[in-house]
Amino acid sequence: MVKVETRLFLRDSATVVFGVLFPTGLLLGLGSIPALSESSPETGGLRSIDIWAPTALVFGMVMIAVQHIPAAIATYRERGILRRLSTTPVHPRSVLLAQMMVAFASVVVSAALMTFLAWAVLDIAPPERPLEFAVAFIVGYAALLGLGMISAAVARTSSAANQIGTLLFIALMFFGGAFLPRVLMPDVLREAGEFIPPGLQALTAAWSTEAGEITATAGGQPFWLQIAIMAGIAVTASAIAAKLFRWE
Repeated sequence: MVKVETRLFLRDSATVVFGVLFPTGLLLGLGSIPALSESSPETGGLRSIDIWAPTALVFGMVMIAVQHIPAAIATYRERGILRRLSTTPVHPRSVLLAQMMVAFASVVVSAALMTFLAWAVLDIAPPERPLEFAVAFIVGYAALLGLGMISAAVARTSSAANQIGTLLFIALMFFGGAFLPRVLMPDVLREAGEFIPPGLQALTAAWSTEAGEITATAGGQPFWLQIAIMAGIAVTASAIAAKLFRWE
């Protein structure tokens, strides 16, 4: 099932481009702008592109979790694939598990590719605290996946899943602080962002201590508290999705 889902994933050129390759392309494109490649005393000597690196990574994470997975599962439901699989030794849960495994692998590849090329081309240092970054990455993605699975549970058609996914993508990116820096956000949006997956502040803090301190000046929860918040969202959203999920 994993092999089949991998082939289907690679045939979806839009998902491969925007979910896997886009974060790297976006970061490299921004890195070519001279103003973003200049250090500033206000940022502790960091360049704007250094601070923005984790944000580029979030684009791929959100795209895969809340747009690709729900659309794929809704397509299987719409075409009766899940129903037909239930009559075979291959339980439909195997399809869901394979789908999530391939999606997670794609997000990891996207992150690895972006981190390597950011270092090789733009001289952006890799995450300073790799273990904490891995925790923030996995837990943050789990929270996104939980929300995506709610969409997958209720969407009866691929068209509906795409519409829900687009709305979720815009909402998560905006309220999570990916479109607008935290220091420029109103207090209400800034506080709401603490509870928005994948927890961009935690990713930023684990990537660079100085960048984390800069974002923390605008307020924010401690690193491990935000990890706990993302974990809580992941568990709660997954439980809701399991309750609402229908095979047909």
